[in-house]
Amino acid sequence: MTIGDVVTKLIGDDAPFSVTAYDGSVGGNPDAPYGVHIENERGIRYLISHPGELGLARAYVSGDLTLSGVDLGDPYDFLNLFWSGFEPKTPPLREIPAMLSAVGLGALRPPPPPPQEAPSQWRRAVEGLRHSRKRDSEAIQHHYDVSNEFYEMVLGDSMTYTCACYPHEDATLEEAQFHKYDLVCKKLGLEPGMRLLDIGCGWGGMVRHAVEHYGVTALGVTLSREQASWGQQKIKELGLDDRAEVRYSDYRDVTETGFDALSSIGLTEHIGVRNYPSYFQFGMSRLRDGGRMLNHSITRPDNKAPSLTKGGFIDRYVFPDGEITGVGTIVGAMQDEGFEIRHVEDLREHYARTCRAWCKNLSANWDACVAEAGEPTAKIWGLYLAGSSLSFTTNRIQLHQVLGVKVPASGDASYPLRPTFGV
Repeated sequence: MTIGDVVTKLIGDDAPFSVTAYDGSVGGNPDAPYGVHIENERGIRYLISHPGELGLARAYVSGDLTLSGVDLGDPYDFLNLFWSGFEPKTPPLREIPAMLSAVGLGALRPPPPPPQEAPSQWRRAVEGLRHSRKRDSEAIQHHYDVSNEFYEMVLGDSMTYTCACYPHEDATLEEAQFHKYDLVCKKLGLEPGMRLLDIGCGWGGMVRHAVEHYGVTALGVTLSREQASWGQQKIKELGLDDRAEVRYSDYRDVTETGFDALSSIGLTEHIGVRNYPSYFQFGMSRLRDGGRMLNHSITRPDNKAPSLTKGGFIDRYVFPDGEITGVGTIVGAMQDEGFEIRHVEDLREHYARTCRAWCKNLSANWDACVAEAGEPTAKIWGLYLAGSSLSFTTNRIQLHQVLGVKVPASGDASYPLRPTFGV
């Protein structure tokens, strides 16, 4: 029995892809449009030692498993095959000894993970509790400090790494990001002279938009040095540094108070569900009476599933220590800390489009992205963005904006009888 024979027993000869192995054997469907190539024994060892997405990711990122017929910057169609009902077969027990003999007993020995992989949860625990300041800082830097040049190629001119909001079917990514920021500004009721705090501000897109188009004074904070440096430089180039700041800081270290509005766009995923109370307490403490908070974050379709996904591709390669839960949990936590909830909106389909647009940017700039960040990192991003787009499309994950108001004892929420923003 060859490795190709083993593969055929596992996936069948009608699979949507073929498989070739380093021993020269072939398995799967030779007429399929996609090909999977196992380059060496280490690739087999990755696949056997961690069956499923983590083993596949390790082999792919390390170059021990390669693909043909697949756009590496935008593998959406290829990944969709696995999400459309394809499942490996379970071989009879009597055939397992022969299959193990074909791949070799050495294949049972797990190799070290690729250097791009974050440590396991228990190894991270040695460095401190989950969502401690140290671990939060390390997690953010793992993902966001890849390279500003890399992000410019993937995200586009807006340098906005959060869900866009498409105003119409034919809107471009840049139009949709502008519309998203504008929608947030309108939900917050921003007016000239107001003060805005944007926590988890990224490269400062929300800060710049609010200052340029709504005449506010804005402070943004981020745990990424790369983001803060880029964002502050951009502010200076635009001549906004008298009213705008992007600060390298943990949001918990912001001492200023009395803000008219607080935006949190894509931060909640990083803080941990157990920290929601202190997170929204912070929001309440930094707002004036009648001030509004807009929380924009990825969510789950329900409030029952575990918020933390341990040991999978996203946890190890994309967002270490990331946690997401249902919008009901977020709404409940905001209410428990005193916010009156005024509006909730799901932008799930918009995030599917946004991730797809980022994939297309990655694909169009593939060679330059590989040169800037390395092929393993570029591969990780292709998998991550395409998989995320599929997850939003199929309602495995969602994106919610929740608008809350800090209401004083008088009950005057400083809120109009009907919303003044378009959705």
